[in-house]
Amino acid sequence: MGAHMSDNKKKRLSMLDNLANAGSAPTANSMMAASRPLRAARNAVDGHKVWDLDPDQIIDTRVADRLDHTDVADLRESIEATGQSVPILVRRHPGDDAKYLLVYGRRRLEAIRSSATVEKVRALIATLDDDAATEAQISENMARRDLTYIEKALFAQELIQSGYGKQIRVAEVLTVPKSAISMGIAIVDSIGADLIRAIGPAEGIGRPRWDALARGLDTTMLDRDALIDVADRARAAAGLDVFSTTNTDELRDPSVVAFEAVIDTVTPQNAPKPVAKPKPVTRITPLKFADDLTGKVSRTKSGLRMEVADGPFADWLEDQAVDLMQELHQRWEHRTKTT
Repeated sequence: MGAHMSDNKKKRLSMLDNLANAGSAPTANSMMAASRPLRAARNAVDGHKVWDLDPDQIIDTRVADRLDHTDVADLRESIEATGQSVPILVRRHPGDDAKYLLVYGRRRLEAIRSSATVEKVRALIATLDDDAATEAQISENMARRDLTYIEKALFAQELIQSGYGKQIRVAEVLTVPKSAISMGIAIVDSIGADLIRAIGPAEGIGRPRWDALARGLDTTMLDRDALIDVADRARAAAGLDVFSTTNTDELRDPSVVAFEAVIDTVTPQNAPKPVAKPKPVTRITPLKFADDLTGKVSRTKSGLRMEVADGPFADWLEDQAVDLMQELHQRWEHRTKTT
């Protein structure tokens, strides 16, 4: 009997581990095992029992981490057909014994709220404070699918505004350099949260193109409401008849279509580009990092310039530039003091 109880407890303890598997990549288990916030949430679950709760008992006061939460039709149909296989995670409301605060599982909760046949949501109840709940939310969602660049930037800004912590703490929990947080927040400030939400997550659109949009907006000072209308119309059209140029069998991501419509409005393709006057070069040193990574260092009368071929390494180098230059300057200072 004791062995049976032990095995049963192990099965209950694995419920939170299974949360990382629903709709995720095969490596989610290893990510879960390495996640301290998720392990803390796992250990905080009361009695490791799954409860059937009324969806109206659950309040979602969390900082939004993703830009698309409304498309739950497929999930609702699946739950109505086969049941809710993966419970959500909630914690007790500090001021109302009859209410609970959502930790994660927003799409499952919304799917059941909109269902005409499913009345209860299956949930695990944990004892967590605000910070622990936020960290568990971040870890669980990042284990399922990486946030897009602009989702991370917007989420970072909202975490800081909510009082969660300063930039360095947000950088740690989002696993990015502090300099990336600073640049991301600057981009969000320039574009505006309302326009970003109108565009959507725009998977595959990285920092350079969002930065180009921010710079274009700073230059043109176009009306944000008009651009929101451009994004809304582009997203609506993308759901109907805007097809990929590389695969006409698949609809394009509406948020990517919206981004392209907005940036084309801000920086039209046919707009004349300013021609920079070339600076006289006194010395050029070629660089080669690997077979497909090249660049050069140019020394002019006005200073030193480094150029690296465009690509993922260039993106990473730009994100790390502030920290790398500080490190190199410290090494230079140390060298001058010891020579």
